Amino acid sequence: MTQRTQEFDLWIRNEFVMLNDKLEAIYREQADPANVEGVGDEIKQQLLLQGQHFIEALLAEGNTDEGFDNAFDLLGNVGLYMAACRRHELTEPSRERHSPLKAASALAMHIGSSIGVTPRFATAHLTTHNTAINGTYKRFTSDPAEKLFIDYNTRGILAYKRAAEALLKVQPLGISHPMAPVLLEEVKRALVDVINSNQALFKQLDTESFFYVVRPYYKPYRVGKEVYRGANAGDFAGINVIDMMLGLCQANDVDYAQILVEKLLYMMPEDQATLKECMRLPNLLDAFLAAQAQCKEPWYQAALKVFLQACKLHGDTAIQHHNQLVEKYICGPAKALANQHLDKVTASGPPLQVLLAQLETLRDKRAGAKRTDLDTRYDDLQALRKTLVSSEVPDAS
Repeated sequence: MTQRTQEFDLWIRNEFVMLNDKLEAIYREQADPANVEGVGDEIKQQLLLQGQHFIEALLAEGNTDEGFDNAFDLLGNVGLYMAACRRHELTEPSRERHSPLKAASALAMHIGSSIGVTPRFATAHLTTHNTAINGTYKRFTSDPAEKLFIDYNTRGILAYKRAAEALLKVQPLGISHPMAPVLLEEVKRALVDVINSNQALFKQLDTESFFYVVRPYYKPYRVGKEVYRGANAGDFAGINVIDMMLGLCQANDVDYAQILVEKLLYMMPEDQATLKECMRLPNLLDAFLAAQAQCKEPWYQAALKVFLQACKLHGDTAIQHHNQLVEKYICGPAKALANQHLDKVTASGPPLQVLLAQLETLRDKRAGAKRTDLDTRYDDLQALRKTLVSSEVPDAS
């Protein structure tokens, strides 16, 4: 890491946070806390110019070939700065054709294209690849709600990754291998950890703090002339590996394939490789369907029972996320939002109702729910349940 990179990183970890905190305090004092235009302009200019000073120096320094980790970390710092400028309306994609943050855009595009990721901050920058110094990792603000949100997102992501790794180990062994139920039990444990993490977040995270302080930093913003959607907690391969290896979602499904295409460059390169590899592998649900002639065999009964339990838990995590977290932290507060702010609610870009419909589709595919208007694996799961000697697996529908 060069001296200029270190100086910028130090600013991001300290003065950057303090400036955001000052602005958030001003916003909270207003009758309409969602209104940020024309508010705290002097502090906004400090943030804009201080960040620009570091970035222009780094842009002039050029490619120092410091390796992927340092390049990715620097991209994250540039992205945090650009996201904060977006949050404070120093840049706003609907009123611009090109980002006014020219130096930041140039540096972000340079780094992003050189390491094969999207040129903005991604989920990994704040979760799995967010180095802590003396116990503190990078954040936008010092608000406790933000720390809570990042902590539990990171826990959930790490648990999903454990489940995905276990499922990928089943594939070369086959469903009749004695280790298949052992690995599927690990999948279950990891998914229970996801559910527990989500539940703790649901109980502890303050709704108003999330909606008005945390969420706005995840909005879409321009890099150069292109608008990039906000970082999403699902921007890692693990959750899609689980989808596809269980067989609940399939890469040749046009709706699901669209999700994979859109999120690919928001992932770490190793996650991109894992996802591409997984897209060509057979899934476990189809393997059990093909093995129904052996349904009386002890291996089949042992493995299928745990497999169906894992499917149920994966569906439960999707239902929990949508029916609890999305409803409590996005839909509820949005109902009280002034009309002029409604088109800027989501980090994904589309209007809230469009996003909710997309999330409902994904929820029901992951849960194997019975839908007449949507292809899910409901019938196939029902067929497999009927082959169990003792049915102890609840119906996911």
